[in-house]
Amino acid sequence: MHLNSAKYAQIIKAQAKALGFELCGIAKAEFLEEEAPRLEAWLNRNYQGKMAYMANHFDKRLDPTLLVDGAKTVVSLVYNYYPKNKLPESSSDYKLAKYAYGDDYHFVIKDKLKRFLEALRESIGEIAGRAFVDSAPVMERQWAQRSGLGWLGKNSLLLNPKIGSFFFLAELIIDLEVSPDAPITKDYCGTCTRCLDACPTDAIVANQVVDASKCISYFTIELKDALPSEMKGKFENWVFGCDICQDVCPWNRFSKPHQESGFLPHPELENFKNKDWEELTKETFDKVFQHSAVKRSKFEGLRRNIKFNKGE
Repeated sequence: MHLNSAKYAQIIKAQAKALGFELCGIAKAEFLEEEAPRLEAWLNRNYQGKMAYMANHFDKRLDPTLLVDGAKTVVSLVYNYYPKNKLPESSSDYKLAKYAYGDDYHFVIKDKLKRFLEALRESIGEIAGRAFVDSAPVMERQWAQRSGLGWLGKNSLLLNPKIGSFFFLAELIIDLEVSPDAPITKDYCGTCTRCLDACPTDAIVANQVVDASKCISYFTIELKDALPSEMKGKFENWVFGCDICQDVCPWNRFSKPHQESGFLPHPELENFKNKDWEELTKETFDKVFQHSAVKRSKFEGLRRNIKFNKGE
């Protein structure tokens, strides 16, 4: 079946909507020329901390044709995770990043992306391509911005004027030529500095530049070593991830609750009090976080984070 590239775009967007993706944008697969010096400068300043993998595959990060032979199009997708009910979040409660309330998003979204590719092959014909969800060297925020899904906020996250920033990004890189969308070129953050002012560890070091080695999410998830003593008292009770720069962002007043049953918290987690966190056993950890992204920190890592917040 030989349709034109505008028709392909219609089919792709209709399929994205049918699978529950909030937004879908399309960009031409090409070398990210403007990003190359920015990425190089970020790595040279060691803002990646101990995340050595961030320095790997430099060329692949910037060029999707090195990830998929004959790549012509990058399809960017947005999947909402904003919860209807926040878990207890008074300043004295231990807190989880909202994306980690339910099942690990890698599995939930990867499954949808497989179905997405199958459906496209049924309606269009043979397409070579790969699906990505935060699992390969793909500069997802930059591709999403190029495809008109938002702009990069001062906290370096993608912001969308209709739904804010509490969403996952995923991509299909395919060898099909599809009409691209126009990028959002305006920065709608203006002079607002709420995210910079609110970050307790001063991780946002410049507009759209985050020193990941100072970020609470990095400390509580990625860093496997002992937590630095100079950060004591600065985590504001976050034990896995951190949402501070998103919670204070005015654009997130437009966040709407997700419709994904897989992202609902484990019933026991909904009633967790600080005592439950502090007395957490390996058995309870394995039960409550069996399918959760929280498993990335492992039981020992989560215990370390809780103790650190307690000042131990």
